[in-house]
Amino acid sequence: MLLNRRNLMGAFAALTIGLGVAGAAHAETLLVGAYPANPPWENKLESGEFQGFEVDLVKEVGKRLGAEVEIQDLGFQALFSATASGRIDLAISSITINNDRLKSQSFTQGYYDSDIALVAKKDTPLKTLDDMKGKTVGAISASVGEAWIKANTEKYGIKEYRGYDTQQNLILDVQSGRLDGAIGDIAGFQFAFMKMPDMAVVTAIPTGDKFGIMMKKGSPWLEKVNGAIDAIKKDGTMATLHKKWLGSEAAADSSVNKILPIPQAQ
Repeated sequence: MLLNRRNLMGAFAALTIGLGVAGAAHAETLLVGAYPANPPWENKLESGEFQGFEVDLVKEVGKRLGAEVEIQDLGFQALFSATASGRIDLAISSITINNDRLKSQSFTQGYYDSDIALVAKKDTPLKTLDDMKGKTVGAISASVGEAWIKANTEKYGIKEYRGYDTQQNLILDVQSGRLDGAIGDIAGFQFAFMKMPDMAVVTAIPTGDKFGIMMKKGSPWLEKVNGAIDAIKKDGTMATLHKKWLGSEAAADSSVNKILPIPQAQ
């Protein structure tokens, strides 16, 4: 009887431990890659914490999915290989959805309509895109700004293009005169220029593009994360984030407020 009781107690202990392990295994964590110097979308503080529009967004997604969110510091170009390899589950960093990227990655619906812009010092001779003839301009490497410059170098007679790993270094080189101008996300530039009164947007360049959360092609997270974004838009949380981080109300017909389908490669 004593032996049976001990056996029973041992079996119960083993079952308890097994259930504990199983419970831990089912506690899901979303590994999110983010470019660390991209305000107002994401920015890494000295404390190591991330803040920004997309940081708040992905945390809200995790909350609605009942998953923990762990954000990792990655360079912009590294985000693409990190999602493709499965090293991270999601990538944020004002990543524009385009057909080339959709061939190798999956994206949620867009949640921000992203125009780009030519920026320069306020005393610049640049007044229009045509004034870039013979000038040196820069952009974040692998960004939509870079793609635009490469596609339009001949059209506008751009003398030289330089790629940068961080927006801070890009803007500082414009400010110091090492670059005549830079092209990139207009909202990011406008946010940075709030503390740089000698810098200005020369002209906006409409693109019709949208930012989305990127993940591995065919990721099991795609439908879940996209569904969470549906809810975040529907209850006004996305619009609240826009107001908080960009300082203005989003247009009613913008992708901040409109529920959109999951984009597909064409």
